[in-house]
Amino acid sequence: MRSPQPPEPERAAEVRRRFAEEARAERPDLAELCLLVGAAADGSLGDAGMDAAQIELDELAGRLPFRPGGPRAWATALAELLGGRLGYHGSPGDYQRLESSLLHAVLRRRRGLPILLSVVWMEVARRAGAPVYGVALPGHFVVGFGPPGEQVLADPFEGGRVLTGSDAELLVAGATGAPLDPSMLAPADPLDVVLRVLNNVRAWAAARPERSDVALWSVELSLLLPSHPARLRYERAQLLVQRGDFLTGAAELDAYADVVAAVDEPAASRVRQQAHAARAMLN
Repeated sequence: MRSPQPPEPERAAEVRRRFAEEARAERPDLAELCLLVGAAADGSLGDAGMDAAQIELDELAGRLPFRPGGPRAWATALAELLGGRLGYHGSPGDYQRLESSLLHAVLRRRRGLPILLSVVWMEVARRAGAPVYGVALPGHFVVGFGPPGEQVLADPFEGGRVLTGSDAELLVAGATGAPLDPSMLAPADPLDVVLRVLNNVRAWAAARPERSDVALWSVELSLLLPSHPARLRYERAQLLVQRGDFLTGAAELDAYADVVAAVDEPAASRVRQQAHAARAMLN
């Protein structure tokens, strides 16, 4: 199946402007940011479609029991509704689809990556008044309910299965080979969640060189977040050169070299050589 295609330049610029504005809001809206990621990926997703996705999240929240109880009761209620009655879950094949990282597509297909399914869980639970947050375990994103002393973890990728302490330890050990550290169970900041979503999009595109367009817009959205890895500027410059925009890419490489020079002059020199080589491609 053909992957979604990005919107026309005017719409893409509007999406980036709104994404930057929302990312710098006092309380960024996680669902809105994820839907804007979807709009950057899929030119068929307009404002009406984004509004419909928000309404669907509202409607799902309305189907939950009224204040079912403590953290475990909330986790069970979400699992029964989303994982059980509605069939939201994931499978290994979902990692091969760009749609698995796009909130509007996940709502439509009821399939996705762990982090996007977790966004659905969080947004539905939040609207219903649950004490919910994301938990960014290494290699596998899950959802947490309740304060640290009463925390209950659920795995939306497995339909919302409630995790035991040993389950979480196995997930971390499988991803890192290291033991679970209590700091890994802290609530994830919404903007960190969005950056991780975009990292997944970049990883999908990196395995598909013909989709450098996806790699470029995902890097550009990442750079609009208030906090992001500086090396993304270098990645963007490389993508511009790869896509034939040699002058802009070279200028970006020089700008990145100026930043790097303060801490690693040999590395900065290598980047400047790359900039020179990019300009030479015009001859």
